[in-house]
Amino acid sequence: MTLLQNKRILVVGGSSGIGLAVAEQAVSSGALVTIASRSAAKLSEAAGLLSGRVETAVLDTGDEKGVEDFFGSEIAWDHVVVSAAQTPGGPVRKLPLQDAKQAMESKFWGAYRIARAAPINETGSLTFISGYLGERPNANSVLQGAINAALDSLARGLALELSPVRVNTVSPGLIDTPFWSKLDEGSREALFDRAAANLPAKVVGQPSDVANAVFYLMTTPFATGSTVRVDGGGAIA
Repeated sequence: MTLLQNKRILVVGGSSGIGLAVAEQAVSSGALVTIASRSAAKLSEAAGLLSGRVETAVLDTGDEKGVEDFFGSEIAWDHVVVSAAQTPGGPVRKLPLQDAKQAMESKFWGAYRIARAAPINETGSLTFISGYLGERPNANSVLQGAINAALDSLARGLALELSPVRVNTVSPGLIDTPFWSKLDEGSREALFDRAAANLPAKVVGQPSDVANAVFYLMTTPFATGSTVRVDGGGAIA
């Protein structure tokens, strides 16, 4: 029996990328997994890729009433993971203010709504996906760094407020997810090669690398208020 056998796990943003990798690892560990996102079509496709006990839920983290209604009808979860976010970026003086507000709304306030509404068992956990820019700012991604730092801080505070529920963040660096599919294959490979050359680990991360860190936080009873970097050394390079 594994540490997640028969545990009820909700992965918000579980239809692709990091969230899907978390769901895949949880399912393979015997958990009862619900993946949630805004797109029913993407959820259906993702569920078809997961072999195990998987349910889907259409959930928009920007819809306050929808979030409250969803959790109001659910029994307590063992573990909740929040990976959903859409964060348009760019230099502060060039990024339209409305886009900046939408980025904060999606990644920070979406996670905040989940934390506020989700019932979680006392022996369970809540895990946010933030990002290493919260520790190492980039001149072209100032807003993303601020949002990630806010998430890390939110988790530390919630670890106190929601105790004994454990609250943590995983802070990824550059991860090879569908987000980068907007680039053609040659451009994407060139970007990844340049990034890997500048990292101590000399590789670009995979969604499974982040999922491993989430698994560690879910299954380690002494881990709370922590931020686990999975960035290939990006924060120290």
